[in-house]
Amino acid sequence: MRKVLCSMVILCVSTLLHAQQENIINHFIIKENLIKNGKLAVIATDADENPLTSVSGTYQFVVNGFKQELEFREGVAITPNAIESSAFVFIKHRNQQGSHGRLYYVVKNDNGLNPIAISWYFLILVPAVILLAAYLFKRMIVLAVIILVGLFIFNYSKGLDLENIVETIVHGIKDWV
Repeated sequence: MRKVLCSMVILCVSTLLHAQQENIINHFIIKENLIKNGKLAVIATDADENPLTSVSGTYQFVVNGFKQELEFREGVAITPNAIESSAFVFIKHRNQQGSHGRLYYVVKNDNGLNPIAISWYFLILVPAVILLAAYLFKRMIVLAVIILVGLFIFNYSKGLDLENIVETIVHGIKDWV
């Protein structure tokens, strides 16, 4: 009797631990809300970006530096604020396994919102190519500096600051390693 009771307890505890692991958000993607009201939908996914419908409850996210509690129902949560114009959106979630963040450029047009994921590779590659071209062609140094300053001003006006760039690169390197 004692062996049966111990095995039942072990089975129940392992089931509870497995159920808790399924409700942890380690990966997510951003899409436009289905009712096209200018809000973004955060979808909890696995590593292969397959939706996790088992995720339900309230989770803490940071959206462009502002803490927000997102209510997930069957793996989908809607951000409370609507997107007024095209902008960069950096979304981060922290749990027991660490911090997970993604950078998107959300294009707003007549058809709605189109989120484009920005990889951390591009945040390093584009300025590096511009600096390399300036180094190779000495006469282009002034042009390269003007392009980099223009790129920084555009990014800053669309909501992307240096902290989000660095954080995206750090998250990318952590996921890569």
